[in-house]
Amino acid sequence: MPRRTATMLASVFMLIGFLICGVMIKVPYSEMSPGPTVNTLGEANGEPVLRISGHKTYPTSGHLNMTTVRVTGADYDMNLLEAVFGWISHDNIVVPHENLYPDGKTEEQSTQENAEEFSQSQESAKVAALKELGIPVTARVVVGSVVKDSPSEGRLHAGDVIRAVDGTPVKAPADVAELVTKHKAGEKVEFTIVPAKEAEAAEKAGREPTATEKVVITTRAAEDDGHAIVGIRAATDHTFPFQVDIELADVGGPSAGLMFALGIVDKLTPQDLTGGRFVAGTGTIDDAGKVGPIGGIQMKTIGARNAGARYFLTPADNCSSAARDVPDGLTLVKVDTIHDARKSLEKIAKGETSGLPQCTR
Repeated sequence: MPRRTATMLASVFMLIGFLICGVMIKVPYSEMSPGPTVNTLGEANGEPVLRISGHKTYPTSGHLNMTTVRVTGADYDMNLLEAVFGWISHDNIVVPHENLYPDGKTEEQSTQENAEEFSQSQESAKVAALKELGIPVTARVVVGSVVKDSPSEGRLHAGDVIRAVDGTPVKAPADVAELVTKHKAGEKVEFTIVPAKEAEAAEKAGREPTATEKVVITTRAAEDDGHAIVGIRAATDHTFPFQVDIELADVGGPSAGLMFALGIVDKLTPQDLTGGRFVAGTGTIDDAGKVGPIGGIQMKTIGARNAGARYFLTPADNCSSAARDVPDGLTLVKVDTIHDARKSLEKIAKGETSGLPQCTR
């Protein structure tokens, strides 16, 4: 056999062997890639993403797209070959599996956590948008959840409004924990509440709930340090002066908060925020309108540009990372609050883009 032929055959066999090994060898990595984007001013699956009733709304144009990231599932076993292709791909990122699913978290647990974060982001988006427009929003402390087999099970329920603890009015969820932990384990705590059903009925009727009840609960010791607990998680609920619904399925996590909030602002103001421009973005948002960082920023900028965006609203804390590899034709606009984002959108709508606060490395 000629040496050249033998060398070629040996190379082919080595390549086949490498490919087989690459498929057979499993590695502890996961992959992230650009996901779909959704215009918060438009429709998804034939239904409006934002639906507002009980208040005047105005026509909108352009795009305010939220962005997403696709990730491999918790049970997916990546092989070495897939990892190599992921590492050399520009549009994908390979990361340690534990970065996406820490402490052995299952896909079901991750999905549930993402759903809860998504729900909370919707609530905060509504609050931040209305506050930005000077529309009053009533906040109240409620029972967010009750721990199974705790002293509060069957006594307190999710949605109960907490007016006071031991006669002391509460204004924030942290007040509840502070007042409970003043007790020793085994002592009684008195909660003044509005039952969830009464609170819900009052909200539907457009009135403030007034019927209160007193519930006495005996504390028990926490397993970690023995401090007194009753087994609830206090949370903040809001009463809005009109109906704002956000309808979007198969999306999780808190990172769409900013874009939801801006979509609500756009629909409630006569001014067309985008001026017909294609703007995308990301960022968590809290009740005060503060924009927070998110994960997978580079995947989101790629997804936004692929969808047609020319401007990308970027959380300030993500700016340096996003600026390392900016897709051609996309301008990264730095935002720290919803007010920052709104002002930048007004400049984009007018074509006054030279003064936009941009991300730098």
